[in-house]
Amino acid sequence: MPRFAANLSMMYNEVAFLHRFEAAAKDGFEAVEFLFPYDHPASEVAAVLRGAGLKQVLFNAPPGDWAAGEKGVASLPGREREFDEGLDKAIEYALALDCPRIHLMAGLLADESRRAEQRATYVANLRRAAKRLAAHGLTGLIEPINTRDIPGFLLNTQADAHAVIAEVGEPNLKVQMDLYHCQIVEGDLAMKIRKYLPGVGHFQIAGVPERHEPDLGELNFPYLFRLIDELGFEGWIGCEYRPRAGTSEGLGWLKSLG
Repeated sequence: MPRFAANLSMMYNEVAFLHRFEAAAKDGFEAVEFLFPYDHPASEVAAVLRGAGLKQVLFNAPPGDWAAGEKGVASLPGREREFDEGLDKAIEYALALDCPRIHLMAGLLADESRRAEQRATYVANLRRAAKRLAAHGLTGLIEPINTRDIPGFLLNTQADAHAVIAEVGEPNLKVQMDLYHCQIVEGDLAMKIRKYLPGVGHFQIAGVPERHEPDLGELNFPYLFRLIDELGFEGWIGCEYRPRAGTSEGLGWLKSLG
């Protein structure tokens, strides 16, 4: 079976953020991901991560004004300096946490008439970011997100994401393939996985449509896990779901995989 990482932004909300690392380790996870670490000093997060014996496999670069609804600045014209400064901070944390991947959130489309302008900004920012990340041995990720959960998000389909990757043309820029978002937007997951796997740097999962554990909903995750394994994927699958009840109590799906 593939390797699974607990998402500490959605899982283990029963305890404070810095205590979630130990909770995940006790449940047998060897790796974690989360959205943002920036409310805590990098040294503090690194200490609890290493104290729990875990690997950090992914987090997001600063997203702009999250509280005001912003979902990234990578595609926003006029915000290039903010994007670069956010990347500086993300690299600082990635090096402290020995985390090899940073998700660079595209942001929201202002309106359809500005799509070409925002895409051009996005490609230019990603190309510049990928070169900076490569100097530290890091990989940048971009993620298509469904517009039901995030209305107006610039990047929605696997084809769009891989086209951006091809246009940027940097080998350390990959796609973060979230099977929850992919199913909602376009479906046909097995064929999408087969087609796009060479350009995928990370997977995420959740049950569809409720975004709970992957043992509930319309997807046959054991089949998809076997497929990912058979295709030789060597990365991680992030468990970015909202537990139905207690996090630990809901891990029967993981234990059943053996």
